Amino acid sequence: MIRFLAYFLLSFLMFACEPQGVVFNKSKALDGYWSSDEVVQFTIPQLDSLKSYNLFLNIRNTNDYKFSNIFLIVAMDFPHGKSVVDTLEYRMANPDGTWLGQGIGSLKESKLWYKQNIRFFEEGEYTVNISQAMRNNGEVEGVKNLEGIADVGLTVEESSN
Repeated sequence: MIRFLAYFLLSFLMFACEPQGVVFNKSKALDGYWSSDEVVQFTIPQLDSLKSYNLFLNIRNTNDYKFSNIFLIVAMDFPHGKSVVDTLEYRMANPDGTWLGQGIGSLKESKLWYKQNIRFFEEGEYTVNISQAMRNNGEVEGVKNLEGIADVGLTVEESSN
C-alpha cells in the first residue's frame, strides 16, 4: 500500500508541475477567432542576463481552423526602445489534414519555436506583441476574423546550452 501511494504521489508531482526550466508561461484565451486588429501582448519580467533562453509561441486551435499553416507577426520590444519584428510561418497540419499539435479531441496545442539561445542583456521588462497575418489564396486583404484559434501564448525556458 505504501509503495502504491509513493508511486501515485511521484506520478502526480511529475505531471502537475511546470516542465523544468520554464521561467515564464502565459496565454490569452480568444473568443473562438483572432481578429486581424487584435494584438496579443505579453510582458516578460526581468530575467538573468547571464543565462540563455528559448522562446516558444503556443497556439491552441480547434477543428474550426481552416488552414494548414499560420502566419504571425511577432514584435519584441526591448526596455530601452529597440524593437525586433519577425514575420513567421508555421505548419499546423499534415498534408492529409491531421493536426500537428498535441491534445485530445478537437483542441490541439502547438508549441512553436520563436527564438533560440537568446540573452536579455538590457535591464527591465521586454514586451512581445503577436498578431495574425493570414490571407486567403488570391486575396490582397487579410483574414479579418481567423476562426478556430482558441488561445495564444508565450513560454520562456532556460536554455540547456
